[in-house]
Amino acid sequence: MAVLKVKFTKTKRDKLAQVLWILNWISVVTGVILFSLGIFLKVELFKRKELMAERAIQYVPNMLISVGLIACAINFLGGKICYDCVDSTKFLRWKLILLPYIICTFFFTFCVLAGALMCYSMRGELEESLNQGLAEAMRFYKDTDTPGRCFLKRTVDMLQIEFQCCGNNGYKDWFQIQWISSRYLDMSKKEVVDRLRSNIEGKYLMDGVPFSCCNTFSPRPCIQHQITNSSAHFNYEHQTEILNLWMTGCRQALLDYYTHIMQSIGLTVLITWLFELSVLTGVRFLQTSLENVLKHGDPNSESDGWLLENSFMETARINLNIIKNLGKSNQIDSANNGDPNINVPCSSKAHYGPDNVPCKHPADAS
Repeated sequence: MAVLKVKFTKTKRDKLAQVLWILNWISVVTGVILFSLGIFLKVELFKRKELMAERAIQYVPNMLISVGLIACAINFLGGKICYDCVDSTKFLRWKLILLPYIICTFFFTFCVLAGALMCYSMRGELEESLNQGLAEAMRFYKDTDTPGRCFLKRTVDMLQIEFQCCGNNGYKDWFQIQWISSRYLDMSKKEVVDRLRSNIEGKYLMDGVPFSCCNTFSPRPCIQHQITNSSAHFNYEHQTEILNLWMTGCRQALLDYYTHIMQSIGLTVLITWLFELSVLTGVRFLQTSLENVLKHGDPNSESDGWLLENSFMETARINLNIIKNLGKSNQIDSANNGDPNINVPCSSKAHYGPDNVPCKHPADAS
């Protein structure tokens, strides 16, 4: 029994073809949107590539760009087909192409769905990339005179100001690295020398943060040095004081920013996938109804259209048998060693069969 069988009159078929022509052009626009979203995400990731480790996170925007371009091409062709199918006589030129087109488009919709799922599954890899990249950027924050790294101080400062964050996971991350260049340390001061000697690696560590960590909304002047020393500041208690620093880590701030973008893109791609699937369903109904019109021989007659000619189980069984038969037809007869001339009958006068291969006479077979 056919699945979702619908009866179409000549008027309904023409209206369906016209509607599908419009919907395919709308799908071309959605393909452009997917392409644009892929470019947008690629640019957003590229803008902060210095703060990310070298990981394969560009596959999501690349996937969206590819899917968008293919969607434009497929739906442009679908629009042309549906436009011609308004006239059932023009359908003949597309008859052999339409079913392969539907099958290819059906599998392509899974690529669209995969693009949507990738947007939601990218968070884990992005978080690891940001964690490593921010740690590296903070470590080289002080290298303002080193070629290839001199821009990192400005990059990190602008990041902390723009996203109102501090450090990788929090402001205390700055306590664990030397973020002041040695050229700005006064080695004549005993305090500086003692601090350098107290560290095994000879690093100048202190409980301070860069100026970009300061909370601009705090009414109090920024306390960015000796943060844990309550006696170093008037009316200040480190344990209970609400610090006038940004408390959110930059990794979490960037992760939230990109997650919001990817979730919005993922939802858009998911809606596009549902729309593409609905358009493809309509094209399938149009194809089956027009094929049945050709069987009737009257272009003005009613015809049935369906999603599947047989039930889901029957269709699966038929396709499985087709695959099995294709596999059997490709097998080589091992008894004949793959030689088609073996066991070719010949007359008693002839000693050689095709390709000068000796014939096998009935006497030889016995």
